[in-house]
Amino acid sequence: MVTSRIKLAHFTNSLRKFIAYCGPALIVSIAYIDPGNYGTDLQGGAGFGYSLLWVVWLSSGMAMLVQYLSGKLGIATQRGMAEILKEKLGRKLFVIPYWLSAEVAAAATDLAEYLGTVIALNLLFGVPMLYAAIFGAADVVIIMALTSRRFRVLEQLFLLFVSIISFGYLYELFVAPPTIHGILSGTFSPHFVNSNALFVSVGIIGATVMPHVVFLHSFLTKEKANGKPLEERKKMRKLHLAETVFLLTIAALVNAAILLMAAVAFNPANSQIQTISDAYRTLVPLFGVAAGTVFLVTLLSSGIASSAAGTLAGQIIMEGFLGKKINVLLRRIITRFVNVIPTTIAILLGFDPLHILVYSQFILSLLIPIAVIPVVILTMNKKLMGEFVNRKITTIIACVCVGIILAFNIMSLTNPTS
Repeated sequence: MVTSRIKLAHFTNSLRKFIAYCGPALIVSIAYIDPGNYGTDLQGGAGFGYSLLWVVWLSSGMAMLVQYLSGKLGIATQRGMAEILKEKLGRKLFVIPYWLSAEVAAAATDLAEYLGTVIALNLLFGVPMLYAAIFGAADVVIIMALTSRRFRVLEQLFLLFVSIISFGYLYELFVAPPTIHGILSGTFSPHFVNSNALFVSVGIIGATVMPHVVFLHSFLTKEKANGKPLEERKKMRKLHLAETVFLLTIAALVNAAILLMAAVAFNPANSQIQTISDAYRTLVPLFGVAAGTVFLVTLLSSGIASSAAGTLAGQIIMEGFLGKKINVLLRRIITRFVNVIPTTIAILLGFDPLHILVYSQFILSLLIPIAVIPVVILTMNKKLMGEFVNRKITTIIACVCVGIILAFNIMSLTNPTS
C-alpha cells in the first residue's frame, strides 16, 4: 500500500512537471495539422485510397525527430537556431539569402493557412469568397493583439484548437470508419500508383516536416531554458522529448484520420474531388450535415491556430537573422500582405484553392533542407551542444531522414505529373 502511494505520488509529481513545461511542442504541433495537411491528405485519400498512408507515418516520424533536435538545440545553447546560423554564416552575403529562403518557406506556409481560413469562412457561414479573403486577413492580427502580453494564454488557446481538431476527426472516423485491411495495407505496402501519387506524397512531406517551425521550436525551448542551470536543463530535455513525442503523435493520428476519411468517403467513387468545396458537398449527402460541419469547423480552427504559429515563426526568423526586434503586428500585416494580394487575384481568376494549397506544400518540401540540414549539423557539434550532443545513432537516423527528403524531392522533379 505504501509502495503504491509512493508510485502514485511520483507519477503525480512527474505529470505536474510535464504540464508545467508543456507549451513549445504544443504550439509547434498545430503546424502539423494545418490547412496544408488538409489539402495534401485530402487529395491523397481521395485520389489514391489508403495507399499513401505510409507516407503520413514516414513524414510524421521524420518531423518528430527534427523537432526534437530543434528543441534540444534551444535547451542546450539557450539560443534560437536563426541566431546561431547568423553567427555561423557571418557575412551578410550569406545571411541575407538564407534569411530570404526561410522567409519564402514561411510565406508558403502562411498561404496554406490563410487559404484554409478563407475556404472555411466561405463554406461554413456562406461568406462570399472575396469577403472571406478580406476577413481572413485579419484573423491572427486580432489573436496576437489579445495574447501579446500573455504567452500562457496563447498556449491555452492552442490547446483548445488542437482539441477541437482532434475530437473533430475522431468523430469523422466514427461516421466514416476505415477498414483494418486498408489501414494495414496502406501502412506496410509502400508504393506509388503513378507520378501524381509521388507529387502528392512530396506535398504531404512538405506539409508535415515544416521548415518554419524547425526555427520556431528552438526559440520556444530557448525561452524556457534561459538562465537555467545545467542539471535543470537536462531534466527539461527529457520533458521536451516526452512532449514532442506525445503531441506530434496526436498530430500524426489527425493527419492519418484526414487521409482515411477521404479514402472512405471519396475513393474510388469520388476520386476526382478537385476542391475542398467539392469535398464538403460530397461529404454531407454521404454522412450527414454534422460530418460536413465538423469538417469545416476543424478546418477553420486549423487555419486560425496555424496562422498564429506561422506569425511567431516568421517573427523569430526575421529577428534571428537580422538581429533586430520586429513588432509582431507589423510582421503579421507584412506576411498577410504578401499572400493576400496574389491569392485574392488567383481566387478572382477562378484558380482552385485546393490546388494552390497542394502546390504551396510542394514548394515547402523543396525548402525543407534549409532547416533540416543545419539542425542536424548543429546538434552533432560537441563544442556547441556540450552534454546535449547527439548520440551516433541519432545522427545516423537524422541523416537518413535528410536523405529520404532529398530523394523524394529529386524524384518529384524528375518525374513530372501526368
